[in-house]
Amino acid sequence: MEYRLSVNNNAVPVEVETSDDGSLSISIGGVSHRVSFSTINDHHIWLNINGKGINAYVCGSHDEKSIVINGVKYVVADADALEKRGPRKTQAGKACNEVMSPMPAVVVRVMVKEGDVVEKGQALIVVSAMKMESTLGAPFGGKIIKINTHEGAKVMPGQILVDIEKEGAD
Repeated sequence: MEYRLSVNNNAVPVEVETSDDGSLSISIGGVSHRVSFSTINDHHIWLNINGKGINAYVCGSHDEKSIVINGVKYVVADADALEKRGPRKTQAGKACNEVMSPMPAVVVRVMVKEGDVVEKGQALIVVSAMKMESTLGAPFGGKIIKINTHEGAKVMPGQILVDIEKEGAD
């Protein structure tokens, strides 16, 4: 089945095929991935993508879903439905400017401060959950606008920890 999704306001062609073993073959922009998943609860999905386990947190409406993976929020919708509906006045376009906790955790280190200019992938915050540390990186180059947490803070999935203004944004 072929789809056209909007991911953070960018149209992406996606093709999905179901395998005999129940897994999915998903081609995104011509790159194929073997995917299986388990639903943990209404908002938590465990994904196996090409043999790598990934936690994803999902919320949203029927029309639009927010998916948080490794602290980065992706707003996903049916691109064709969005075009038919026309432009909306929402904050969805800013969604990718937020770095969030991917799981319930404690903030171990805040590695940047407001006003810092960061590069894509640069470490921003380290969180710890179940004795395992995860480093949350910048989804793109830009400027740190706001730090919404501090060392020792208990954070939840989807909680916005850092706001970033994309490099070159007006």
